[in-house]
Formats: sequence, C-alpha cells, structure tokens
Amino acid sequence: MLTGLRAHGRHGVYDFERAQGQDFVVDVVLELDLGPAARSDDVADTVHYGELAGRLVAVLTGEPVNLIETLADRLLTVCLADQRVDRATVTVHKPQAPIPHDFGNVAVTMSRTREGRS
Repeated sequence: MLTGLRAHGRHGVYDFERAQGQDFVVDVVLELDLGPAARSDDVADTVHYGELAGRLVAVLTGEPVNLIETLADRLLTVCLADQRVDRATVTVHKPQAPIPHDFGNVAVTMSRTREGRS
C-alpha cells in the first residue's frame, strides 16, 4: 500500500485548472503474492514502491486530462504493468477541486484486475 503520494498536476475541466494546476493525492493498493519476497528478503522479488511512486508521479505531472476518472485509469495501467500484480486499486484525491462550498475531499476509487475492470 502506498498512500498520500502528492504531486502537482494540470488536470481538470476548466482552463484555469490547466493553467494554474493543483495538487493531486494518490493512494494505491496492490494485490500480489508476497511469499517470494518474504522468503528471499530481496526487493527484486516484490514491487519496489519507490520506483512505482516515480512512475505514478510522472503520470500525475504529465499530460493533462479532464477527469480524475481518466487519471485513475492511467495510474491503474502503471500499477498493472508489473506482471506480478494481480489487482490494483487506485484512489485519486483532488483536495483543491473548484467547488464553491466547504468540503473535505473529492476523490474517485477504481480497481482493476489483470483480466480487466472490476
């Protein structure tokens, strides 16, 4: 599990969101067999969360999209690029969403298995 990964992106429907950008926060849960890593005590036998974080930040700071649903889908693709991952769940938080009311959070959560969406 990787939670609270924060990066500045330019995603959103409105022009000012693209121009100014805002912070996005991502939580990721990966499901995979951790037995090989537990037995070997070698990071090569599991998902290296530092490297995964770098790839996720590249998506967050990369090509803008309108919807956080699209962003979550792209992040899922990154997570499932590692063939050891059977299922990934990604939550994208948009804490500075342009809503004219007090709110705690705007977020979407999407999950996908290696075989497809769920």
